[in-house]
Amino acid sequence: MVKTGVIGIIGIHTGIGKTIASAVIAEALGADYWKPVQSGIDERDSLLVASLLTNGNARVHEEAYLLNTPVSPQLAAEIDNINIDFKNLKWPETEKTLLVETAGGLLSPMTATDTMADFIQWYQLPVILVVQNYLGSINHTMLTIEVLKNRDMKVAGIIFNDHTNEASEVFITNNSDIPILGRIPHIDNLDNNEVAKVGAIIKQSITNKLINLLNN
Repeated sequence: MVKTGVIGIIGIHTGIGKTIASAVIAEALGADYWKPVQSGIDERDSLLVASLLTNGNARVHEEAYLLNTPVSPQLAAEIDNINIDFKNLKWPETEKTLLVETAGGLLSPMTATDTMADFIQWYQLPVILVVQNYLGSINHTMLTIEVLKNRDMKVAGIIFNDHTNEASEVFITNNSDIPILGRIPHIDNLDNNEVAKVGAIIKQSITNKLINLLNN
């Protein structure tokens, strides 16, 4: 099943800033945001993104599955006695580009038998890969890219998020053959004004590269 006008936001690991990156990218593109599966009812990423976007309440869509426990989705669903059926999701209705944030890394489980990669592949979504620099991030990044290439998944590009590590970024750039869409700096005082500022900075660098992708 092919979804048009939709971009998947994936990451190399858990806790590397996909949600903040999603907010910045959404602001840059004037896009809507959706996280289909949320584990942990007290720390909902959709509420954070809504607070960070211009007119966020109208641009952030409710989760398809809101699970109580902040663990991996398949375990949270088991605890709640819920079956996640990602092949039959009711998708948000919007005329804007829709950013779809996954949970954890690309091969993190979505169900007892399926990963985030399986979800992305089922809907044939182009993806933006969010990378954060830390010890081991080169390995996590290159492994993720290897999976993407082996599955013939369409990759719009890489967003480097948070603190800069020039040596890591140069290695990844030179050895991945994937374009760099932009860099999101560390944001000390996270609010909608700062997200708007950073979104404006990266807007030009990502918009042109995404136009052809979304139209193909």
